[in-house]
Amino acid sequence: MKKIIFTENAPAPIGPYNQAVLKGNTLYTSGQIALNPATMELVIDTIEAETKQVMENMKAVLEAAGMTFENVVKTTIFIMNMNDFGKINTIYGSYFDEKTAPARETVQVACLPKNVNVEISMIAVL
Repeated sequence: MKKIIFTENAPAPIGPYNQAVLKGNTLYTSGQIALNPATMELVIDTIEAETKQVMENMKAVLEAAGMTFENVVKTTIFIMNMNDFGKINTIYGSYFDEKTAPARETVQVACLPKNVNVEISMIAVL
């Protein structure tokens, strides 16, 4: 059986998917973008603010599953502009201990939902 994870502290899904699914001891998150869960407005003033909102949304999803960033084993980062990689990486990296940081790939894409600049998904294990 799989368990659906939902929290009001992260944006509600805007389509036929869930914030995360827990199967056994493994959590699979949907990609998070920089929607403020309280207002459902995008936080896109700067790439740093946008990335921070994405990570805070992801933190809320992890917490709803009883996990933290320490449980994350794999992340995928989708970005619109590889020139933003350094700024995104700085904010992203502040949420992990470098010695135990997860595996990751970062991919530049042509377009993301709501025309945001960054989307991040994660896999975590209890």
